[in-house]
Amino acid sequence: MLKWLLGRLGQAAGIAWLIASIVFISSRQLPDGPEQLVISDASDLARPGASTRTAASQAVARQAVRERLGLALPVFYVTRTARHWYWHGTANQYHHWLSAALRGDLGRSYRDGQPVTTLLAQSLRYTLPLAASAAALAAGLALALALHLARTPASWWQRLIFSLLSGLQITPLFLVALSLLLLFANPEFLNLLPAASQHSAAIGTWQLVGYWLGVSVLPLLSLVLVVLPELTLPLAALLRREATVGYALTARAKGLATQQVLRRHALPNAVLPLLTTFTDLLPSLVAGTVVVEVLFALPGSGRLLAEAAAAHDYPVVVAGVLFVAMARLLSLLLADIVQYVIDPRLRPTT
Repeated sequence: MLKWLLGRLGQAAGIAWLIASIVFISSRQLPDGPEQLVISDASDLARPGASTRTAASQAVARQAVRERLGLALPVFYVTRTARHWYWHGTANQYHHWLSAALRGDLGRSYRDGQPVTTLLAQSLRYTLPLAASAAALAAGLALALALHLARTPASWWQRLIFSLLSGLQITPLFLVALSLLLLFANPEFLNLLPAASQHSAAIGTWQLVGYWLGVSVLPLLSLVLVVLPELTLPLAALLRREATVGYALTARAKGLATQQVLRRHALPNAVLPLLTTFTDLLPSLVAGTVVVEVLFALPGSGRLLAEAAAAHDYPVVVAGVLFVAMARLLSLLLADIVQYVIDPRLRPTT
């Protein structure tokens, strides 16, 4: 198993490196870079003498910014002009980034000069608890709902739940979040919860904890409602199918109630096909936090990446893509490991 595990880890690392490399090279091909943002700020008409900046001075300033940020170097090892290929050796942006990344250094933000690892660590303190809480809550609710929906005959209440889950399954996350925002954080309707993470610095510790709990309700509920149908509907269908198999019919013939048959006998067999979906839930929620953190002004990794992409902050964008790719690939590896342990039939032969 160790050889197989090391092989899968190597594959995950290689795919994550390939994705990050593509994003790195593609980001350098954008027409407007971070130096353009700096020049735009410098040419603000509210500043004295800003209107006298000529095109030549702006070009000189732009080149100085590019040299300071390391963007004046070639992007890759080779470049091609109209007729020739040119080899630049190790004096290129990609080589410098890759060498630093292998040492654990993902660079510094172009906006404030802080280390990217520090910015990611600070933002993940908000994102990971939010995503993990949403995953745990969604899994618990999906299990309870699926056991209820798998019972026959179906009642009007079960049909209503099916309809609501089917509607949520085709509703995008931003629309769910906006609906909750307008419903529960609207002074003209139900102003029950705060709409954004803005608070006074003078409040006490417990008041701050209570405030953040209130702020997290709507983002948490948005994430749970979006992923809940993906877990509940397949699990309910699998439970219904397992309830018609011979062992379940035998258990019912021995006097067990339908709920006991579903929970004790059908559930272990029905959960196995959904392991990949469940382990893929956390990286999907981490990606979904981009939407809710922007809408609810939460200082998490999603908002950090959105702002970095808007400002062409390349090191933060590449590091964020690398983190999300590694999270998704490791979740798939975790699903394989769980299946390896639970079902010996799925274990690799070599």
